[in-house]
Amino acid sequence: MQNFQEKVSFIWSIAELLRGPYRPENYGDVILPMAVLRRFDAVLSDTKEDVLRENKKYESLPETTRDEILNRVAKQKFNNTSQFDFVKLLSDPDNVADNLRDYINGFSSEAREILSHFNFDNEIDKMDENNLLYLVVRRFGEIDLHPDQVSNIEMGYIFEELIRRFSEHAEAGDHYTPREVIKLMVHLLFLNDDEILLPNVTRTLYDSCAGTGGMGTVAQDYIQEYNPTGHLEFFAQEINGESYAISKADTLIKGQDARNIKIGNTLSNDQFKNEKFDYMITNPPYGVEWKPAKDAVEAEYEDLGFSGRFGAGLPRVGDGQLLFLQNLVSKMKPVTEQNPNGSRVAIIMNGSPLFTGDAGSGESEIRRYLFENDLVEGIVALPEQLFYNTGISTYIWILTNNKTSYQKGKVQLVNAVDMYQKMRKSLGNKRNEISEEQINTIVEMYGQTKESENVKIFNNEDFGYYRVTVERPLRLNFQITEERIARLDEEKAFANLAKSRKSGEKKEEEIEAGKAQQETIKKVLTDMQSDKVYKNRDVFIDVIKTAFKDTDITLRAPLLKAIWTALSERDETADACMKNKNDIEPDPELRDTEIIPLNDDIDAYFEREVLPHVPDAWIDEEKTRIGYEIPFTRYFYKYTKLRPSSEIKAEIQELEESIMEKLKKVME
Repeated sequence: MQNFQEKVSFIWSIAELLRGPYRPENYGDVILPMAVLRRFDAVLSDTKEDVLRENKKYESLPETTRDEILNRVAKQKFNNTSQFDFVKLLSDPDNVADNLRDYINGFSSEAREILSHFNFDNEIDKMDENNLLYLVVRRFGEIDLHPDQVSNIEMGYIFEELIRRFSEHAEAGDHYTPREVIKLMVHLLFLNDDEILLPNVTRTLYDSCAGTGGMGTVAQDYIQEYNPTGHLEFFAQEINGESYAISKADTLIKGQDARNIKIGNTLSNDQFKNEKFDYMITNPPYGVEWKPAKDAVEAEYEDLGFSGRFGAGLPRVGDGQLLFLQNLVSKMKPVTEQNPNGSRVAIIMNGSPLFTGDAGSGESEIRRYLFENDLVEGIVALPEQLFYNTGISTYIWILTNNKTSYQKGKVQLVNAVDMYQKMRKSLGNKRNEISEEQINTIVEMYGQTKESENVKIFNNEDFGYYRVTVERPLRLNFQITEERIARLDEEKAFANLAKSRKSGEKKEEEIEAGKAQQETIKKVLTDMQSDKVYKNRDVFIDVIKTAFKDTDITLRAPLLKAIWTALSERDETADACMKNKNDIEPDPELRDTEIIPLNDDIDAYFEREVLPHVPDAWIDEEKTRIGYEIPFTRYFYKYTKLRPSSEIKAEIQELEESIMEKLKKVME
């Protein structure tokens, strides 16, 4: 790619003109729309005079009709009928603000809609008031962004690099995915898909978090390289106004249908309802709350279930990655006789979707849905420090609803964490990059049908497990002693006897009456003190009931429980406490859970692994849950042999001797 960094550096230098009236974080409010305007100007320059001439003939026509005619003259999907361009704007320095507005208003409706998302009108006034507008227009006029000099893909790089510089503190994935990562995703997305190489084939691609549209551009370039007669129609939605505008501008300049690019929150305002696509690719924001969309998402989940997008479950509000994944899955084309190819998805996420959430949680249920429906084809672990705004680990998930025969019921994991090269100069948190050769190597690894050191193949069930609740009996002994009687004060039902919700004199009367009851209870129990230890709760409760039969104390269930609880202690030799005649009461303190692989038999596992150690245990089957997780790192863990203790000891002694020698010199 020629002159990419040179162009970016030149445009970045224009931002220095804004120093003073603008803070650095606001430079983008000027530079981005001006870059789009300059690109529009350059693209239309060859046919500008022809458009002006033809416009005079059709001025009386409705705008829509006139635009269709003039677009053909301009040989683009847009046009500009203003007398001004970046050269003529400089000929009248005193009126540059009015003339620039005239130039912007001269664009056809599609282009004006794009520019409106920059809210640029206020910036024109601000620059004009600070005597900056003419200087900025002149400087942008000096850079040649004609398509003959700057290709569409290079212009995409320029836009995204500018956005990255103006958004240093953005969340990872909000705006910019490194192009080498996108290339890898695209290669994996189209891997072994012979249909995409058919002559004159037309397919659709959807990105739910499109940013500036870089993923769509790379995918389209891939098709053009390998199948010049093929056509990949790009559909996208983006929440950020500036990114949306740049993506739509890029689509417009390339002569494609800019109406396919939509703005809005994908989770709460799906702009492609009920639409299905051949391919999907996206980089959702990582670890970002979906609280702004919470009401809409929960309503769709509850009202529509699997008829909507989020039927499998809802993850915790702190991270919406799995919601975006479900959105893509909902837009897969079903496999039918008319459409035998189904759909493929490439999505890049951090490690959280692999394992966050216990069995039964929203995250686990979503993973369960994906595996039980055999949608996950493979996952590739990428190197760290690939992104500009974060150094965290990332993973490419490839999903399909049309696996080959040898892939059915299988998932391929590829460990590519060491496939990178160091950059000569870091860009933010981006210190590593993946070379073209390494991209090809990773794709080859992904295409393997046999396991190797960095490729593992699993059955879907290997990621599933039963989360089993193991109970043990509550075993208590009971004794009436001074120490245990004193514990009554800590029991809520006993303490509540001396409390009242009434007011005035009645409140005091009720409190005093309650205190008298408390004293009576303690006196009765004190009189019963002995060394006798009861090891059966039912027997002890009968003893207590008998002791209070001749008193005015009514032993309601909460108060009776408070008494026997205070007088009890756990005792493994005691009888099991019974909830009723047939059911043993479990001890919450002894409750435990067992994680049992899904391909193992629960009863066999329990007999083999649990009962030999705790013979009185049982499984509470009502609490059994199925969970799914992908412990990616564990599968590729390499054991490093520990150094011999003698070697470590010798090294420590050597260090001690060295330190002592240095101390002696200091003391001298």
